[in-house]
Amino acid sequence: MIHFILNPNAGTNSLQKRERIVKSLNGIPNSKVWQTERVKHASELTEIAISEGATKVIAIGGDGTINEVASALLYSNIPLGIIPMGSGNGLARHLQIPLQFDKALHKALNGTIISIDAGKWNERPFFCTAGIGFDAQVAAHFANRGKRGFLNYLYSTLVSLNQYQAIAIKDKGKVFSFTVANANQFGNNAYISPESDLQDGLLETILIKPGSILALANLGISLFRKNLPLHPLVSVSSVHTLQIKASEGIPYHLDGESLTLTSNRIEIAILPSALLVVK
Repeated sequence: MIHFILNPNAGTNSLQKRERIVKSLNGIPNSKVWQTERVKHASELTEIAISEGATKVIAIGGDGTINEVASALLYSNIPLGIIPMGSGNGLARHLQIPLQFDKALHKALNGTIISIDAGKWNERPFFCTAGIGFDAQVAAHFANRGKRGFLNYLYSTLVSLNQYQAIAIKDKGKVFSFTVANANQFGNNAYISPESDLQDGLLETILIKPGSILALANLGISLFRKNLPLHPLVSVSSVHTLQIKASEGIPYHLDGESLTLTSNRIEIAILPSALLVVK
């Protein structure tokens, strides 16, 4: 049986569109539709789906919902289908999954199953990107603002740029941001690591040094031109594992979810071929 796990609050869809989506899903033979009601509920529902012998779990939502479902499916041999409905849709975009609901549904039901890597930040998995510094500050502002969509994310970026102070990482000094990438982008075609490959058994670390407003503006342009690694403020490395230290209490993000560091020690690792995905 196919289990659909829908975050009804994802994206900026109207109530009428969500009702049409649920009606479409209910028409799929041999399937069950779940709707999340709170944070981490998608992981709980996925565990139930696994216990009921699901043959496929299809997540419908943004990167946070995808992360919750995928985290529960690690090493389960049950493939994850993705119907993107978030603000960024980073993993879906990397996998070239259509953003239109009907096309994404067809792909999730009939596409090719592949295995992909996952990353691990301390004990939490991520599938797209994770990081500290400016990106985490933007994610925190965006989460607190409570409004979804690309324009609101852009607003959070501009406000954060005006308020942000560079952070310190032990042995690396002051940095503007430090990102760990499994996929090639944050979402919205903002390519933080254009050469990242979900199947190569490696993570990329992208360290960006502080710079002038003009230099940082050029960084933003480079994100969308897919040439960020060529910028003089940027250093990129490929790693299997990594340990860094930063200040406890600062924000970090996993697949766009805003969190707070509870320890100054960060351990990062690749989990090769840890998840089956439909693309």
